[in-house]
Amino acid sequence: MNIRHLSVRQLQVFVAAVRSGNLSATARELHLTQPTVSLQIKRLADVLGEKLLEQREGRLVPTDAGHALHAAASDVLTRLEELSSSLDRVRTGEAGHISIGIVTTAKYVVPRILGAFARVYPKVQITLNIGNRAHVLQRFLQQADDVYLFSHPPTGEHVSATRIIKNPLQIIAPTDHWAAGRADLRFEDLLAERFLIREPGSATRMRFEAWLSQEGHALHNTMQIESNEAIRLSVASGLGLSVISEHTLQEGREHYAVLAVEGFPLPSHWYIVLHEGRRLPHAAQRLMQFISEHLQDCIRPDWIAEAYTPGEPLLKPPETT
Repeated sequence: MNIRHLSVRQLQVFVAAVRSGNLSATARELHLTQPTVSLQIKRLADVLGEKLLEQREGRLVPTDAGHALHAAASDVLTRLEELSSSLDRVRTGEAGHISIGIVTTAKYVVPRILGAFARVYPKVQITLNIGNRAHVLQRFLQQADDVYLFSHPPTGEHVSATRIIKNPLQIIAPTDHWAAGRADLRFEDLLAERFLIREPGSATRMRFEAWLSQEGHALHNTMQIESNEAIRLSVASGLGLSVISEHTLQEGREHYAVLAVEGFPLPSHWYIVLHEGRRLPHAAQRLMQFISEHLQDCIRPDWIAEAYTPGEPLLKPPETT
């Protein structure tokens, strides 16, 4: 027996014949002629080298070999039907896989969006890759993910970026700091303080340093810490002040004061970014559509960027699969 000589159509005809017990009924069900049905079953029997059907009391019933074939054929056809359904879901973006690269700070807000998305599309698998900006930028250059979230997006002809979420930067201090509760603060009042800052390349640090340069300020006492959580704890412990994303302040249990300094919170945003050289899977397209239509349902309304309009496409996606 050479299994390669079996065809799906032959299996369909045989299973239908066992179900109906009649070649004429099988022909009508499959929109074939009766001679065609007979020929398909004969070829199937020839390939297997076994008689598959026999007449009993005016009805076709499977032989022992026919029973074995019917079990296997039914399993194959069911799996092919499941495959067809799965492919349909993949084509519509209702199933599949999405790989997302996000900067560390975004981990405080992105799960809210993905949680809402997963409730609507539970068959879509998501891999979330989190790192500092340098790490995520490297993944972007390698086209390792489908979608990215940056607060300071890369530049270049292959970058497609859209601003969607506000990422305001606040100044925090220990609760017993002399500036806590003051309403008339200027940044010049804080220049003698120690500032805890993120590592070089961090978008928060880049935005803060750009503002310092623009305002003509220079910090004289800084300490580098490569973690928002460690920065919050250090500030709460009295180690210094820090400029940090407002989003990170929603999750921590540490006690600190947000200072009312002129010019703050410092405006910043998160951007959805695509690499135009990478094909966008259907599931990722579905995620983009979901964010476009439901972002306002996932996060605080005051965090939504002015450029966001519900229902409008976020990006012009690259060529899709």
